[in-house]
Amino acid sequence: MHAIEKILAKAAGKDAVVTGEIVNCRVDLGEVNDLYLQTVRSFYEMGGKRVHDPRKLVFIMDHYAPASTIQQADNQKQFREFCREQNIELFFDVDQGVCHQAMVDNGLVSPGMILVATDSHTTTHGAFGAFGTGVGATDMAVIMITGKLWFRVPEIVRFHLTGTLSRGVFAKDVILKIIGDLGADYGIYKGIEFTGPLLKSLSVSERMALCNMTTEMGAKTAYIQPDQITLDFVRSRVKHDFQVFSTDSGYRYAAEHTYDVSRLKPQLAAPHSVDNVHPLEKFIGTPIDQAFLGTCTGGRVEDLAVAAKILKGKRVHRGTRFIVVPASKGVLLEAMAKGIMQALVEAGATFVTPGCAACLGTHEGILAPGEICITASSRNFPGRMGSTQAQVYVGSPASVAAAALEGKITDPTGYLD
Repeated sequence: MHAIEKILAKAAGKDAVVTGEIVNCRVDLGEVNDLYLQTVRSFYEMGGKRVHDPRKLVFIMDHYAPASTIQQADNQKQFREFCREQNIELFFDVDQGVCHQAMVDNGLVSPGMILVATDSHTTTHGAFGAFGTGVGATDMAVIMITGKLWFRVPEIVRFHLTGTLSRGVFAKDVILKIIGDLGADYGIYKGIEFTGPLLKSLSVSERMALCNMTTEMGAKTAYIQPDQITLDFVRSRVKHDFQVFSTDSGYRYAAEHTYDVSRLKPQLAAPHSVDNVHPLEKFIGTPIDQAFLGTCTGGRVEDLAVAAKILKGKRVHRGTRFIVVPASKGVLLEAMAKGIMQALVEAGATFVTPGCAACLGTHEGILAPGEICITASSRNFPGRMGSTQAQVYVGSPASVAAAALEGKITDPTGYLD
């Protein structure tokens, strides 16, 4: 079996599972964000009285952090009341950041676990050898009541990454290239595994970016086999025991792809689809109104640090807004301690509350009709960050910072010498 299949088999109490099989699995952690008050409504509509295990549920107020409308504020109020009523102690309020980073920061994610959240980018946690996937409100209500959920065992596709990344090229460029080559529908309900020697040179942050963006291929989950980098990171945060699963030798993947990244150049996903990917050089000189750095895809300390390297001692281009959204409170504090935040603020960046912010087009940096934005977040659909008449380019944090400096799309390579 593949490691993903072993995780599902153990959680289902079975010796083995096969592709396509429906299994009912114990869920190690269920997470609800503030978009999904319907989870609470469904919980009661389905006859719920007490949650199955309050220790295995976490509620995070990240999409509307802080609330920007009366309705959002009331939704968050109802979440707080529900958690108090149900004795759910893992409640992270509007100061904690995006769920995917906040859970990691607080030691809630480890290899071998099944993590289900009301957020499509839960594939991020494959970076830690976990089975992470997103669900809707009704499925989450089932988890809240029973502690379990059914899954169809996905077929697994392997991406073997070789070579060395050139200066100015990052994991975000790698995954954009893959999505551009294969399309936004290639990975529907598949498990996407990354292997290969390139991983040894990728930090945990970069691995999270890889796994995060598999959602833009339709993936059910993502996976990177835990190595020493993973284990050192997890053990520094996690207090509970965990099990690392390995894929059996001779396992046959549904498909395999090999990418030598040595000659890869910075990539951009152009409006209005994440698989509309081309080398960044095609768009050099395109003027931008806003550069957006942050959230669960590109808001970790390393991402802010590369932006500070490009912008320190300089100024954001006049007429261009540079919005920075740390992925979590922990990221913000570290950026403050290392002088990263000061360098960016002095350069003209606007910091907003750790969380999702304008990534979902509701507040803190949304776009007006006709405006052009370059973002390190995950999506560029029409209306994703505000007006349906705005244009959004998706790229690496370095590409975003370079564009903020120049006021136009720019190759970041020369700024990273």
